[in-house]
Amino acid sequence: MLLSIVARPARAQTETTLYQFTCQNGNGCFPNAGVALDKKGNLYGTTSAGGAHYGGTVFKLTPSGTLTTLYSFCSATACADGESPYGGVVLDSKGNLYGTTYDGGNDYNVGTVFMLTPSGTLTTLHTFCSVGAFCSDGYGLQAGVVLDKEGNLYGMTQGSGDCAFCGVVFKLTQSRTFTILYTFTGGTDGSYPTAGVVLDKEGNLYGTTIYGGASNFGTVFKVAPSGTETVLHSFDSNGEDGFWPTGNVALDKKGNVYGTTTFGGQLGVGTVFEVTASGTESIFHSFAAGADGFHPVAGLVFDKKGNLYGTTEYGGSSDFGTVFELTPDGVETILHSFVLNGTDGYYPLYAALSVDKSGNVYGTTQEGGSGSADCSSQYGGCGVVFKIVP
Repeated sequence: MLLSIVARPARAQTETTLYQFTCQNGNGCFPNAGVALDKKGNLYGTTSAGGAHYGGTVFKLTPSGTLTTLYSFCSATACADGESPYGGVVLDSKGNLYGTTYDGGNDYNVGTVFMLTPSGTLTTLHTFCSVGAFCSDGYGLQAGVVLDKEGNLYGMTQGSGDCAFCGVVFKLTQSRTFTILYTFTGGTDGSYPTAGVVLDKEGNLYGTTIYGGASNFGTVFKVAPSGTETVLHSFDSNGEDGFWPTGNVALDKKGNVYGTTTFGGQLGVGTVFEVTASGTESIFHSFAAGADGFHPVAGLVFDKKGNLYGTTEYGGSSDFGTVFELTPDGVETILHSFVLNGTDGYYPLYAALSVDKSGNVYGTTQEGGSGSADCSSQYGGCGVVFKIVP
């Protein structure tokens, strides 16, 4: 069912900028991904640039807003430890952090998977373009990894071999055994997967591709533990469907898949879609631009009540992006419109949100804040970490 595109007025909530990155004195800058939460309310994330060696950082941010740089990339010769972590991190039960870098690692400079201990010791678990034929293990990691109960990691690359838009879905065990679960062909099975994957209880992986599918406007797919891929939906630019999904999907308790498309829908400026477990797709929300926001690039996250949260790159009261909430029956509320006031962030891009047990929403913007002379963004500002209290 195509639901109303009219946004509900915002309820009373408070948005706070917890931290503003500066790119100075070894500080990281330009956070491309969201943050992970531990049980004490500390936030963990990455910056794609800055740090002591200018290769990006992994950081910890306390609830009171005190930031600690846990690791600065490019500390090894020729950035063998990795460079430019575009994806976020995940935590295990011991407090170890796992993530990816887009560059660095070896002579091919196409990224790594890493583990970082609470004390700040980094171990490179896998360097890409190091298994099998030329880069058959993939390259180009825009997103991070997910962790199963056994400690295995799963992720996705943008390209593989000589095919810049094919990519792979991979598994990396605790013993550092790297396995390619599926290699995209660039055709109807999907092409150019830029987001990460999500894991269900049976070990199936779900994700999106920007291109490929029946009409070459992107797909939603499922990869079984055996490596069998199923295209759950192929998008079409027919004015009704969305197209070009770029963010992570979210799974509800029934196995339905929710995500965003950057374009398409009633007005062509993006959608939130639902794909049932049986593969039936419907548009859950069509964005209307203006105050409603438009061009959602990041994925979605559920809270414990079944509400969905996400961001739009543009739109809102000042056209610098929004944070929105969608109830289970499809009613949208704009929780925050970003403004250019010197402290707020703007243009939330690839970073998915996080929600704590109390319903507080956390995220990052790649630009905005007070910034510094080292920031080369159009309006100044090296990015922020924000919190929204309903």
